[in-house]
Amino acid sequence: MTDRLVIRALAEHEARELFTSLPDPGLVGRPLADPPFNVYGTRATGGEYRPDWTWVALRDGKVVARAAFWAGPDDEKPVALDWFDFTDREAGVALLRATPLRADYELLLPPGWREDPGVRLAAEARIDAAAEAGYRPLVERYRYLWTPECGLPERPGRLEFRQEPDDDAILAVLRRVHGSTLDHHARRAVATGGVEAAAREEMDFFRWCPSPRAWWRLAYTPGGELVGIQVPAANQHMPVVGFIGVVPEQRGHGYGYDLLVECTHQLAAEGADRIAAATDVPNAPMAAAFARAGYPVTQHRFCMSHPA
Repeated sequence: MTDRLVIRALAEHEARELFTSLPDPGLVGRPLADPPFNVYGTRATGGEYRPDWTWVALRDGKVVARAAFWAGPDDEKPVALDWFDFTDREAGVALLRATPLRADYELLLPPGWREDPGVRLAAEARIDAAAEAGYRPLVERYRYLWTPECGLPERPGRLEFRQEPDDDAILAVLRRVHGSTLDHHARRAVATGGVEAAAREEMDFFRWCPSPRAWWRLAYTPGGELVGIQVPAANQHMPVVGFIGVVPEQRGHGYGYDLLVECTHQLAAEGADRIAAATDVPNAPMAAAFARAGYPVTQHRFCMSHPA
């Protein structure tokens, strides 16, 4: 017997058995995701994960920490650190430091997670261990899930929505939106690469989604003044509110709500029976728009930036 810690990626034949052998009460993290995405499975078995992007720390052959990175089917590098759990904090920190993979960590939490002592303890253990491994808190976010039972919000009728086939025109609007934005992911992109990089990163996300380009809409006043952009989308799992952005000179009129309502109507017309969305907790205007449109908060998410 030895106390030596072994950290390695998994192989297909052992991945599920080893990964799921770690005891976890499921209070936080991926167990809170929508089924079937709340269970670990490799792509070969119909799941979401690649064994070589799934890492464990073992003591005497027993899993004491685990991490699984996720990406879309065509991605060449991870998009997110989805799973991070441990029974040995030291091993959890060592695991994140040892893996060569890098992606932002988004910890799924129940609404009001700080009010439950057990949930808070489980969450803060992961947050603190990730921070020790080099991850840095970025922002906390509300996650919403609209279903037909929520009702379709009535269109305010204040704006006109038009398709815009010119990508350069879309980029020009995104530059204006990101020139002064409350979104922390966009602000990080601006801080590291400038407004142009932030706009192109947003456009890359739109293209990454498998939903049609024809869904994107620019919004105008009846007099023809540009108000903003709304992008209904679908990721690999479900329809989503891809993006809502109001240009700076049009803010203060509640137009974010109008864009959100139109986005909801578009997706519902495409047959969506559920629509996921998210916004930063500090973004009070957008959070108010979601509440007004009847989107219930179903999760709280703690987002951390990956080490450089």
